[in-house]
Amino acid sequence: MSTTQHFTRQVERLVNGIPTQDGAGVSLTRVLTHDLQRRLDPFLMLDAFHSDEPSDYLAGFPDHPHRGFETVTYMLAGRMRHRDNAGNEGLLEPGGMQWMTAGRGLVHSELPEQEDGLMSGFQLWVNLAAKDKMTEPGYSDIPSAGIPEVQPQPGVKVRVLAGQAFGTVGAIERDTTEPLYLDIALEAGTALDLPIPATHNAFLYVYEGGLAVGPQTEQARPAEAGRMAVLTNVAEAAGVSLKANVASRFLLIAGKPLGESIAQWGPFVMNTREQVEQAIDDFRAGRL
Repeated sequence: MSTTQHFTRQVERLVNGIPTQDGAGVSLTRVLTHDLQRRLDPFLMLDAFHSDEPSDYLAGFPDHPHRGFETVTYMLAGRMRHRDNAGNEGLLEPGGMQWMTAGRGLVHSELPEQEDGLMSGFQLWVNLAAKDKMTEPGYSDIPSAGIPEVQPQPGVKVRVLAGQAFGTVGAIERDTTEPLYLDIALEAGTALDLPIPATHNAFLYVYEGGLAVGPQTEQARPAEAGRMAVLTNVAEAAGVSLKANVASRFLLIAGKPLGESIAQWGPFVMNTREQVEQAIDDFRAGRL
């Protein structure tokens, strides 16, 4: 597909993920870190996990609390069991997604349901607006077959996890933050003009292969596997132009910024320190 001057977003910066551990000792890469929360508002965190070494993931994520945002877990490989104190339970399997609204508070666990093999996927945190932070918790367990797929042109496959793309409505939609969450596969040499609302902050995370990002000239910048490309905000831009250097897969994540204050302590994300302290007190008192 030919590019046009209207697809003018470019790479603002390339970010290397930070190897870390979370939960009871799960090895992962923290792609979107705390220092990017305001720049990539409404997104708070993106973790990538990928290992066929059981010691990297078997301990899982035992019971832990959340308040004030949404968690989105997307599995590429492996099996993970979710349980929470609202009575929800679900099994995440390859290609499936779990979208959990913590709202006023939930305590949940995410534990591997396998003893060996590959465990691979992502967890994204999406902030809630101040008016929604104390909403009732919610949970959606979406199997692979429930995530729409579209092939807008030869050499391109798009899974629409959230929002709308290429005339296809995704598995999840949200009115306030309007998240767009796509898993895209490009064959080697394929070029794509990818629409992104001009109102949204946006980034790409390449997890296989490599892309040239931006106008397909000397200005295009490479984004290789394991790197996040933060995209520039350009008024009236229709999206971003991409070309796969080799067969590639990547996430496109975009959302409408809330423009509100962020106060975070671990698993609690509110607007003020006092609200965070209240969340801690409520958790300790068993009120979540």
